[in-house]
Amino acid sequence: MKRNSIALLAAAAVTALALAGCSSGGGDSAEPSAEPAPTFDEGTTMAKLAEAGTITVGTKFDQPLFGLVGPDGVPVGFDVEIAKIIASELGIAEDKIEWVESVSANREPFIENGDVDIVVATYTINDKRKEVVSFAGPYYLAGQSILVLADNEDIASEEDLVGQPVCSVTGSTPAANLKELGAEVIETDTYSNCLEPLRSGQVVAVSTDNVILAGLVSQNEGEFKIVGEPFTEEPYGIGLKLDDTDFRMWINDVLEEAYEDGRYEEAWNSTAGTVLPFVEPPAVDRY
Repeated sequence: MKRNSIALLAAAAVTALALAGCSSGGGDSAEPSAEPAPTFDEGTTMAKLAEAGTITVGTKFDQPLFGLVGPDGVPVGFDVEIAKIIASELGIAEDKIEWVESVSANREPFIENGDVDIVVATYTINDKRKEVVSFAGPYYLAGQSILVLADNEDIASEEDLVGQPVCSVTGSTPAANLKELGAEVIETDTYSNCLEPLRSGQVVAVSTDNVILAGLVSQNEGEFKIVGEPFTEEPYGIGLKLDDTDFRMWINDVLEEAYEDGRYEEAWNSTAGTVLPFVEPPAVDRY
């Protein structure tokens, strides 16, 4: 009987400690509760991604300020941060994002073939692309500009590019704009690959969005400069499967929330904002 009494007393003590730990008197020692997992309508892309716990994102790997592979092999930049915000709203951790390099020419095929779930890659929204993919956003408004050697005094605006060899990227809006302008377009797969032809004199300029050029200037201090004023408007959007309206509208909701709660501005300031001033984001297009 004595052993039974001791056992009962020990059990009572354990129970009392457990109750004390569960009581509100624990104060600051109590651990905070975890964030509830997001829930989505069954069958939606959001539900599928949240259940899988991972998302595949196409982005640039060579674009300073927006999408550039860091020393650890993971891309960094403003586009990368926008993708992280979207993933977080799906309950997906940063280390569960699969990054896929998406150059200008393969963005639509990657989306159409299901190689990526979304593309966030300085991706201009236009009507031709909207025939094959859908876009959330825009989340940033860029403009096409001109990069030349630092000592170039001959080129001051897009008019000076007519009939001249100019480098841009295959499948990009800037390349199409240059052809329409009358420039002799030398095309490559990435904008960083335009720099050597510019250095060697094979081309007189590189032309693409001003924010991309600003990144190239910042990485090659003293070599290049941007001339003239932007001569187009380039609304950057998030590419996704054609006609996935629920997903597109949900991403638009996430963007608007990020505009309001400061996450968007924080993402800008920590990346592109180290070189470029912050500007208010454009209104999303809920077409």
